[in-house]
Amino acid sequence: MTSTLQPATTTEAVKRPGRWLALSVLVLAVLLVAVDATVLGLATPYISEDLKPSGTQLLWIGDVYSFVIAGLLVSMGSLGDRIGRKRILLLGATAFGAISVLNAYATTPELMILARALLGVAGATLMPATLALIRNLFHDPRERSLAVGIWGATASAGTAIGPIAGGFLLEHFWWGSVFLINLPVMVVLVLVGIKLLPESRNPSSGPWDLVSVALSLIGMVGIVYAVKEAATHGFTWPTLAAGLLGAAALYGFVRRQFTLPTPLLDMRLFRHRGFSGAVLADLLTILGLSGLVFFLSQFLQLVQGRGPFEAGLAELPAAIGAVVAGLLAGRAARRFSVRAVVSGGLAAIGLALAVLTVIDRSTGYPLLGAALLVVGVGAGFSFTVTSDVILSSVPKEQAGAASAVSETAYELGAALGIAVLGSIVTGVYRDFTGPAGTPAEAHESLGGAVEASAGLPAQTSEAMLDAARQSFVDGLALASGVGAAVLLTAAVAAWFLLRGQRLDNAA
Repeated sequence: MTSTLQPATTTEAVKRPGRWLALSVLVLAVLLVAVDATVLGLATPYISEDLKPSGTQLLWIGDVYSFVIAGLLVSMGSLGDRIGRKRILLLGATAFGAISVLNAYATTPELMILARALLGVAGATLMPATLALIRNLFHDPRERSLAVGIWGATASAGTAIGPIAGGFLLEHFWWGSVFLINLPVMVVLVLVGIKLLPESRNPSSGPWDLVSVALSLIGMVGIVYAVKEAATHGFTWPTLAAGLLGAAALYGFVRRQFTLPTPLLDMRLFRHRGFSGAVLADLLTILGLSGLVFFLSQFLQLVQGRGPFEAGLAELPAAIGAVVAGLLAGRAARRFSVRAVVSGGLAAIGLALAVLTVIDRSTGYPLLGAALLVVGVGAGFSFTVTSDVILSSVPKEQAGAASAVSETAYELGAALGIAVLGSIVTGVYRDFTGPAGTPAEAHESLGGAVEASAGLPAQTSEAMLDAARQSFVDGLALASGVGAAVLLTAAVAAWFLLRGQRLDNAA
């Protein structure tokens, strides 16, 4: 899979007028995705109250977006190589905004799950295109490191803007309004992007292989679905069948790539140890973090009683830490080493998650805020440097493939994290022992318990909510411990796999 700018020498590319303005358009696309991902967590209690999803449906609402986007990223990256990355970015942004309206006005859990899945299709067009265009816009390694840092910092800023803006909207409007904030960003992105973004494509690319597209999607969804179901309900024959189908499809996908003259994914990329190490670090990091992120907003609102706006502000330290660290990451990696910065960042996140294993219902904000700040700093350093390593490990002609693999690892980690760690929280929560008269729906989710408590006698309601909240906290603490173990393992793996890896200092 290859990509080239329209004829330009490296020197011309470095001096391209307007490249920083073009970057501002690309980061808008990142902002769009980041805001959408964070507002869902805040809106979950309200969605639970209005749509009354089961616990399993609630998890599907949370992770079906990642399932679909993980399965389609490589395919959409390849499509961008063929029809032009600017074109697919702008088409994807338009679709993302339109489908956000469907999310906002979903009236049933099934429709909400469908809307999130369609949003994943649109989202799969955005992230690989942004990173690949950065690789083609910025050929000077130091400029590219700064551009990647700004790209990552914007994603982190989105995680701050999303909860704060979403919290404000949730306190004044209905829950669907949080999805409509995508629309103004999409409009600006499309109108400005038409003028500023250069087109980037491979003029000699082969046909878009639909068989590979299908194998990739079936493989990813099958594997992640099997993991989610096994974590929630244990191993069953349907779960095993889904896992085997997914594994067989992925095996077929890999085999097919070796036989195609222009594959969707050049498997030779994985021969580069730095590339493979950075991809693995990203996958494990998101896996360890995503379950926490998905349930933290529920903890702040449904357990500690904070309003949605206050809950959004409470998560701000993580975004601030990530923005600052992301802007400094390239310089730090050149002064020390890639593996020191990445491993140190991952270890910091792991230790912060370990601290969260001691939280209880009355845990004060100083501990939570400090832990979130450390998580943000660690993530900002590690993600920015691994993104730079992934892009610099391959020629610019393969930037599309590298970007798609990077984002696939990110989204696959998110799906697995929500599936595994989310299932831990849900599994522990469902085992709480409530007083006589506790309705069955209270065991499906904490939001369901809060809603069910309104129709119970005061004493029964209070006892049930006490038991439900304590069980939720126990599940969250256990998931934090598992996440900490995953992150510390990732730190050790990155130390060995990124040995000798350096960021370039000159073009």
